[in-house]
Amino acid sequence: MNDVAIVGAGTTKYGKHLDKSATDLAQLAVKEAIESAENISIDDFDGFVLSSQNPEILQKQGNSVNHFSEFLGIKAKFATRVEGACVSGSMGLITGYMAVKSGLVDLCLVVGVEKCYELPSSSDIMAAFSYVIDRDWEAAFGSNAPMGFAMFATRHMSIYGTKEEHLAMVAVKNRKFASKNPKAHFQKPITIEDVLNSRPISKPLKLLDCCPVSDGASAIILTRRELAKNYTDTPVYIKGIGQFLINENVISSISDLTEFTALKIAAREAYKRAKIEPKDVDVAEVHDCFTIAEILEIEALGFCNKGEGGKFVEEGETDLGGKIPVNTGGGLLSRGHPIGATGICQAGIIFEQLRGEAPKGRAVDAEIGLTQNLGGWGTSQAVIIYSR
Repeated sequence: MNDVAIVGAGTTKYGKHLDKSATDLAQLAVKEAIESAENISIDDFDGFVLSSQNPEILQKQGNSVNHFSEFLGIKAKFATRVEGACVSGSMGLITGYMAVKSGLVDLCLVVGVEKCYELPSSSDIMAAFSYVIDRDWEAAFGSNAPMGFAMFATRHMSIYGTKEEHLAMVAVKNRKFASKNPKAHFQKPITIEDVLNSRPISKPLKLLDCCPVSDGASAIILTRRELAKNYTDTPVYIKGIGQFLINENVISSISDLTEFTALKIAAREAYKRAKIEPKDVDVAEVHDCFTIAEILEIEALGFCNKGEGGKFVEEGETDLGGKIPVNTGGGLLSRGHPIGATGICQAGIIFEQLRGEAPKGRAVDAEIGLTQNLGGWGTSQAVIIYSR
């Protein structure tokens, strides 16, 4: 069995790309990934994994792995598309990892892309996203993501005393990091007052507690350890993966709204495979689709005790100089969230950190990094651990 290395990464700027197609965005991300490595051309890939949640709805395009392979110029002996709502990107990365680790392919390109602003209105985009919610028991009655995560927030606040100000601190911290990231959707710094005074969405969540709808694409290049130095002097290795799905797709079935149970299990498996503990992680990118999600995630990942996430953020432990800097790329809240691309972009940010290439204001002296991606109501979770 082979160790798997990341040897290249690329991403577009996330935001509204009204002048570009989904394939345009993918081409830009792949071009940057190839240019970040050495001695690689598009003809060298023998594996191709596409992560895209909604092309059939957003672009009216099926058979998307073939569609993108033509525009990218890829011929591969292994090619597939994966989707699993918001965890799609990490699922794509894990699929590419398994293809390389098994010996099936030598050089695998993993591309995540979502082009949301092809639909005529924001309500159309929100309706497209609602396809991931159970159609019979929840979506038919108006259930949506802000509503569900507001329930997590309300319960956590009730049981553990988490405050709206704690949620706002997450948004402020992540926007500060995004201000140093030219690829982020939003880059203007904000204050706690800005968050608290922003438009109500679903109590207690306000507009700035919620990630934006974004277009964008990200790409990662994977290969075997023994081939890695052919492509870069500074590869980054995937040391552990953990993925877990619990059968609670309907939010009324979730047994505990104060935690992400599936994440605790996925994280435990990833730590075990990487032979590390939570305290060994130097930097993390987590799935802050809403501010409460980051608080639940740092608890479930073991960075702080259950119920103490708000206080952990308030004490600056997730900022530079704290115990575990979190979302140094700006997070979904500010970097943006093109669904199929997010988990792959997270890996690119950790790749940048572990190679010592992150700019001042975001840079962490790190040897071990972690990414975490969720799907649904946090009931599908993936954790990946990386090292120099």
